[in-house]
This record gives sequence, structure tokens and C-alpha cells, in this order.
Amino acid sequence: MSTIQTLSHELTRYLDPEQIHQVRRAYFYAEQAHDGQRRKSGEPYVTHPLAVAQILSTMNLDHQSLMAAMLHDVIEDTQVGAEALNSQFGEAVTGIVDGVSKLTHLHFETKAEAQAENFQKMIMAMAEDIRVILVKLGDRLHNMRTLGVMPPQKQRRIARETLDIYAPIASRLGMHDIHVELEDLAFRAYYPMRYKLIGKAVQRARGNRLDVVERIGYTISKILREQGLPGEVSGREKHLYSIYSKMVAQKKSFNEIMDVFAFRIVTDKIDTCYRILGAVHNHYKPVPGRFKDYIAIPKANGYQSLHTDLFGARDISIEIQIRTKEMDDIANQGIASHSHYKSSEDQSRIETSYNRARQWVQGLMEMQKTATSSMDFIESVKIDLFPDEVYVFTPKGNVFELPKGATPVDFAYAVHTDIGNSCVSCRINKRLAPLSTPLESGQTVEIITTKSAQPNMAWLNFVVTGKARSNIRHYIKHKQEEESLNLGRRLLNQFLAGMGSSVDEINPIQLQEYLREAELKDLDALLMEIGLGNRMAYLVAQRLQQSSEESDSNATPMSVSGSEGLVLSYARCCHPIPGDHILGHISIGRGIVVHRDDCRNMQDFRDDPKKCIHLNWDADIDDDFTVNLRIELAAQRGIIATLATKASQAGANIHRIDIDEKEAQMSTVHLDLQVRDRIHLAQIIKRIRTIKSVSKIVRT
Repeated sequence: MSTIQTLSHELTRYLDPEQIHQVRRAYFYAEQAHDGQRRKSGEPYVTHPLAVAQILSTMNLDHQSLMAAMLHDVIEDTQVGAEALNSQFGEAVTGIVDGVSKLTHLHFETKAEAQAENFQKMIMAMAEDIRVILVKLGDRLHNMRTLGVMPPQKQRRIARETLDIYAPIASRLGMHDIHVELEDLAFRAYYPMRYKLIGKAVQRARGNRLDVVERIGYTISKILREQGLPGEVSGREKHLYSIYSKMVAQKKSFNEIMDVFAFRIVTDKIDTCYRILGAVHNHYKPVPGRFKDYIAIPKANGYQSLHTDLFGARDISIEIQIRTKEMDDIANQGIASHSHYKSSEDQSRIETSYNRARQWVQGLMEMQKTATSSMDFIESVKIDLFPDEVYVFTPKGNVFELPKGATPVDFAYAVHTDIGNSCVSCRINKRLAPLSTPLESGQTVEIITTKSAQPNMAWLNFVVTGKARSNIRHYIKHKQEEESLNLGRRLLNQFLAGMGSSVDEINPIQLQEYLREAELKDLDALLMEIGLGNRMAYLVAQRLQQSSEESDSNATPMSVSGSEGLVLSYARCCHPIPGDHILGHISIGRGIVVHRDDCRNMQDFRDDPKKCIHLNWDADIDDDFTVNLRIELAAQRGIIATLATKASQAGANIHRIDIDEKEAQMSTVHLDLQVRDRIHLAQIIKRIRTIKSVSKIVRT
């Protein structure tokens, strides 16, 4: 068991005596604060923060991080407050401790919601100081190491949370060692039987493979010596969860996964990495399409290495990673790598890794601002923690890392939120492409935007990044709230006008009484409920006026401008267009659905003011509307092309053409067109009637 004395001795490697003294002082403060408290294992509670500090010391973290590790549970589990901690150890340490602490004074409906709120708070603290997540990962790692004393159900919950959130975050920050250990510990707790079976199988396979691994390793080392290339060759073990994940994802057997022999070559400088690559390719044939250069284009977490797959003798597959010593340290410790390298190039590489981590955290912060709830936010974060990435370029040559399966819309939001909100189309490698096209590494993507554009709800069907998804949802939600508020005001004003009143003239006392009964916080909330169709404007108007008299609301029909967006839609049963007499059906959750006055679906409640209102078209409406024409004609070659030409000549866009053959000589064509109004429709019908084979045209 580690003690403060052994830790202090270890810290002399990289901390000065005054800094070590500060760490010791934090330990004794925590020991006193946690006096009398014990862990589930029966050990004094202070052994946990000491163990967390021990984990962080192996990564050479600064003294303030180690102090925060010692104190990270003091605010949460003792009577010591943040102010007392601040006076003793300063703002920086207190800020880290506060970021790691859980929200203990708030109550949530579910445990999941509480965990989501805690994670959201931690992300906000990370934006202030990235060391928050390093301390949290150290805390989680020690808790996972000692998870066996917990009840099985709690073990599974913590293990699932670790696999979903903390292990991927460690990977995203480039902290390979912690990432691997977290995954294997969580795997053991969540799937204990699978863990044991795969563990035993790996031990057997390792014994059978030992001579093959040694022979391949010796051959690679011999190649390097003959070429005069410095390099340390080592076999690379696959960890248990990685083996299990590949078996599930790739639907492969254990033997198929273990038949791949993996090696790592660590050398002195970048130039030597490429020379070693040439040497091994000269001896073993490379597998086409399996070479990846993460030195020229690093991963999002700053990881750099050359990856290549080779054909060995006797159908043996060999995976090789080639990197420098500094790259290897960063690959294992990520942003926690604080070794003091001599060259400015190495220091620059560490700073690049750190800046990438900062950019990722800033992206999380932007996502957090647009999330509708903490649960929505944490789901977006899970989506964003993808292990596979594609690298695409802007027209100016800047590189963007995106999850596998990302589309131009994801790319647009990665560049800037405003570009995502206003994109209308894209060019991939200078060719126009649909916005739903999955991107591939190496492509150049250009986003075309217009000021009048806005996010489309259909984008949610294909975007994969959390940032794109949360921004689209945020925009649609905000737009829907704004539109439902305006529509609700118009509807309530219409019915109040029939009673000789208006929204602005409502008695404040009656309004407050109604809001209290309806459990609504203010007038805006009431208007949004009306706009969405959740409350009937007719009944609200009567209640606010304390009147049972019928209002004369139909004397002044409400105008439809076509810009109501999400809270006003047009019925597909009758396809109304400007010039038609129209009615509005108040639909719960959808607002108003516009029908033609003679639509048979409106017959049952056309005179019921609770469900139906009279509408008219705004004089300045400027939009395209869908109509369906049923055309009966004599079947002849080229008739469909002729129909399309006539419609196009009249300025109409064709959405769909369906053909029903009634008999050998006669056909019925269903034509979906986009028109401006009834006058435009009449012009189109007039042109189509000039076709000799057309016998009948009916608007359906």
C-alpha cells in the first residue's frame, strides 16, 4: 500500500521540494477532513485520494493537480466548503476540486438524470481547466480497481458508465494506458464470464504464439540492423476488451483475431520512421489499402504513428506501428504527457496535442449550450466519441477530423455553426453532391451557403456528430417556439376580437388566475400551448373573458402568409393552394393544418369553433405548393416526355409521375406539381389540354 512518504519520494523525480511540501499539506488536510470515514473495503477513506494522486504522479502531473487529487472528495463528503478550501489552497486547486465534485444538493427524477447533470457540470469545469478531467479519470480508475467490494448491480452500472463515457474520453484525449485499463476493468465487471473465457484463451494462445512472435520480432530487428536504422522492436499485446469488441463488430472468431501478429517499432526521429517503413516493405509485401500515415495527418487526439499491414510467411498477418519515442509517450499519456523534451519540435507536438484537446472541450461546451436537457447533451457526447475517423479538407487545405459516416452537414457544423445553419448544398472534390453523402478520407469539401437558408429537420436522419445534431435540434426547437408563440397570439386575438377584446386588453387578475390553474408560468407559455394546438384558443378566450357567449370569430378570418413554418402545415388529402377557399383544423402538437373548404375530411367539424377556424390567403404570399392532377389520355410513345415539357414550359416543377394502365389504349397519369396559385395551375392545365391525346384532367 502506498503512503504519503513513498509518494513524496517518487515526486522528487520532477517536482521541487516546495511543491512536494504543498502536496503533503493537501494530504494531511484531506486526512483530517475524512477522519472517521471508511471505504466499503474497510480501509480509511484517505487511501482513495492518495491512490488517485499516485496514479496522476505516474503521468508527471503538476503539483496543483496532485493537490486537487488529494482533496477531490473533501467538498462532497465532508463539512469543508469551497470557501475554506480556497483560503487554504487557492482558486486553481479549488476550481479543479469543484469541477470533479458531484452535485449533491440537487434532486433528480432518475439516477441517469443525476449522472448526466454531474457530467455536464464536469464538462463546464473542463473548459476552465483541462486538469479537471485528468483528476476525474484518475478517480474513476482507482474506483474501477477497487470495484469488487460493491454490490453486483452497482458494479454493472458503474462499468457501463465507464465504457460509455470515461474510457472513450481517455481515448479521445490520447491517454492510451488509462483508456486500456478502464476498458478491461469495466469489461471484467460488466461481463465477468466473457472476461474469464477470453482471458484464458489469450493465455493459451500466447503460449502457442511465443515462438512465432519471437521469430518475427528477431527478423524485423535484423532488417533494421542491416539497414543501420535505430529502433526498438516489441510485440504489441491486444487487450481483452479490444479482442471482444473486434469479435462482436467484425463477426470473427477468437482465432481469426489472434492470428494477426502486432509489433511496435520506436525510433529516434520522424525521418527514420519513413526509412524503417521502406525497409519493412522491402522485406514483407504490404497489404493494399492498409497503410495509414498519422504522422503527416495526426488523429484528433494528437496521436501520431505510421501504421502498415504486411503479408508474412505461411499466411501470417503482421501489423506494425512505427513512431518516435516522443510520439510513443504522447500515444500512451496524451495531454497528460509533461516530459521535458530538449527539442522545440517535440515540445510543439505536445502543445498541439493539448490544443486539440482544448478544441474538443470547447466543442463540447458549444454542444452543451444548444442541448435541450442534460440527458440530450450526454447522448450527443456519446455519439461524438467515435473510435474511427475520416479526415477531409477545406478548399484552402485545412484538415478536419470527423467520425466515420459523417456527411457534408456534419462538416459544415464542424467548420462553424453559422455555416451549418445556412448550408444549402456542397461540392465534394469539386462536384456537386447530396448533403447526405458519407464522406471519405482525403476528400475536399466545399459548403455552399445562402443567408435565407435554415436547418432542415430531415438532416437529423443522416448527421452523426453530436455538434450537428444538437445545433439542428436547438434551431428547430427555438424556431418552433417562436412560431407557435406568434401563431398562438394570432389565434387568441382572433377569438377575443369576436368578444370585443384583444390579448393586450386581458384583465391581468383573470390572466394570472388562469395561468395558475393551468400551471403555466406566463402569457408566452400559454400562447405557445395555443399555437401548438395543445389548448383551444376558443375556450381560452371564453375563460379569460368569463363569458359563455359564442364569439363571432369567423367574421375576420385569419390570414395565412406561408411563413408560419413548423406550426402550420398543408393537408396532403386535398393539397390547398392560394386562391382556394380554406379552413384550418387545430391539431394537437402540430398547430394548424390547412384544408380546402370542400375537403371531405373537414365535413364533421367545419362548424365547430373549438376544432376549426376560417382562414384566408395573405395577398403577398410567395411560395410553391403541391397539387395532384389525374390525367386520362390515349397511350402513345413519348407522351410522358410531352407532359413534362408542357408543365415545364408553364414554370412548374414536377415532383412525381405515376402511370396506371386502365386498358391497352388508355392510361391514367398522376402528376404531382409545384405551383404558385390557382391562376398558375389554370395556365398549366391549359397547356396540357393542347396535347391531342389528353381526354380528361382532374385535380384530386
